[in-house]
Amino acid sequence: MLNNILKNLSILKKFLFINSIFFTIIGLFTFIYIKNVQPNLIKKKSFNHIEVINNTTDNLTRLNVKFVEEDIRSFLFSTRFLFQNLDRVIFFDNELNLVGDTDTLDLDPRAFSTRLDTVELEILNEKKTKEITEKKNIDIGNDNTISLNDVLFNYVGSKNFGIPFTFTQEEFNKFKLTTIKNVMQNGKNIGYLAITENANDIKAAIDERKSFIIRTAIAVGIVILIFSFVLNRYFLKPIKNLVSYTKTIKNKNPKTTNIDALKLRNDELGLLSNSLDDMTLELQKRITQAENFSTDLVHEIRNPLASLKSASEILHDTNDINQRIKLIDILSHDVQRIERLITDYSQILKDEVALSKEKIKKIDIEPIIKSVVDDFNNIYKLKRGIKISYENDKKNKYYINGIENRIEQIVANLLDNAVSFSDDDKEVIVKVSKSENNKVIINILDEGDGFKEKDTNKIFKRFYSNRPNKFGQHSGLGLNIVKNLVDLHNATIKASNRTNRKGASMEIIFPKA
Repeated sequence: MLNNILKNLSILKKFLFINSIFFTIIGLFTFIYIKNVQPNLIKKKSFNHIEVINNTTDNLTRLNVKFVEEDIRSFLFSTRFLFQNLDRVIFFDNELNLVGDTDTLDLDPRAFSTRLDTVELEILNEKKTKEITEKKNIDIGNDNTISLNDVLFNYVGSKNFGIPFTFTQEEFNKFKLTTIKNVMQNGKNIGYLAITENANDIKAAIDERKSFIIRTAIAVGIVILIFSFVLNRYFLKPIKNLVSYTKTIKNKNPKTTNIDALKLRNDELGLLSNSLDDMTLELQKRITQAENFSTDLVHEIRNPLASLKSASEILHDTNDINQRIKLIDILSHDVQRIERLITDYSQILKDEVALSKEKIKKIDIEPIIKSVVDDFNNIYKLKRGIKISYENDKKNKYYINGIENRIEQIVANLLDNAVSFSDDDKEVIVKVSKSENNKVIINILDEGDGFKEKDTNKIFKRFYSNRPNKFGQHSGLGLNIVKNLVDLHNATIKASNRTNRKGASMEIIFPKA
C-alpha cells in the first residue's frame, strides 16, 4: 500500500511524506518515554523513602517508642540523623492524629495537633489507586486532590494495608513526593509514618527533557524545511525543466523551454543538461539529414524511373533492331542506377548504426593502406593494367585516433573513385606522410582528366556526379560517405587538380594522435 502511495508522488512530496512518518514514529516513542520517565524517577525516590521507613520502624521497635507526642518528640530529637536528607517526616497514631513532625521540632508542642492541607494525589501503582477510591467511593475531582487523612483512611481499609504507598503533590510551583506506611510493633499496628521530600529535581528533569525534545523537533523541522527548499530550488526544479525540455523535443519545438542556465552549472545537472542538449542537437541534425537524404533519394530515383518508363514505351512501339539495342542499354543502365542508389543508401544507414557502436582508438594506418593497395592491384593491374603504388616519407609510424575498418573504407572508396576516372594502363599513387606538427597526411593521386569544377567541394555532396556516361556504376554517394567518415575522425579532406601533371589529388589530414 505504501508503495502505491509513494509511486504517485513527486520526489519532494515523497521526501516530506517519509519525514512526516518518521516524525510521527519518533513523536510516539517520545510520548511513551515522557509518559514513563516521571513514574520511574518517582519510584527510585520512593525506594529511599521505604528504606528510611523500615530503619525508623526498627528503631521504634528497638526503643519501644509509643505513638504519643512526648515519646515521638523525644525519638525525633535523639534520631534526627536518620532524616537528614529528607524534607519532612510525619507520625500519626492509630486514630490518624498527628503526633510528630520534623518541621515542628523547634516550635511550640501545640503545633503537633495541626493537620496537613490538601495534597495532589498521584499513585505509582494505578491499580492501587483504583482499588482504594472504589472501596471508599472517594471523589478525587478534576484536580485529582484529596486530603492526607482521607488517603490514610483508605489505606487503613484497603487490602494493600501494610504495603508502602507513594503519591505526589504539586503546589506553588513545588513538586513533593510522599510515602506512607503503617508501623507494626509486637504484631500490632501502633501508628503511621509519612515521609515527604521536595522532588523539584524530578519535575526539572522532566521539563528539561521536554524542552530538549521540543527544541530538537523544531531544529529538525527547520532543517527539513530548508533542505526541502534547497532540494526543490536547486535540484527538483531543474529536473522538471529538463523533463519539460524533453517533452518539447517530442513535440518538435525545443526552443519553448530554455536550459541554457542549467548548462552553465558545474555539477552533475550541468553535465546532464549539456549532454541532453548535445544529444538533442545531434538528433535534430540526424533527423534533418535523414529528411534531406530521403528527399534527394526520391528525386534521384525519379529520373531513372522516368527514363525507364519512356524507354519501355518506345521499345514496345519500335521494330528497329539498332534502336531496340540502344533502348535495352538505357534500361539496363537505369536499373543499375536505381540498384546502386538503393545499395549505397542501405550502406549509409548501416554505417550510421555501426558507427554508434564503434570506438575510436590509436592505430597505425600504414598496414591498413598497404592491404587496400594490394587488393586493388590484384584486381585492376590484370583487368585494366592500372598500377596502384604506395609511397611514404620514411617516418617510423603513422599513428592516428581512428577506427580501422572505417579507414579501410575511406581509402577503398577514394581508390575506387581514382581508378574509375583513370584510363587503362595508368598509375594511381597513394602517399603517406607526416607534417611538421606530426599530423598524418594521406594523398591519393591519379592520372585522369582532373576536376572541371572550380568549386571542388561540390563533389562531396550527395548524388553529385560529373560522369553521366557511367551513372549506372556510381550512385554519387561514394565521396559523400568518405566525407562523413573523415568528419567522424575530426580530419579534413581536400580535392584539387595536380599541379605538375594531368590528374586529380585527394588529400586527407588527420589530427595528431
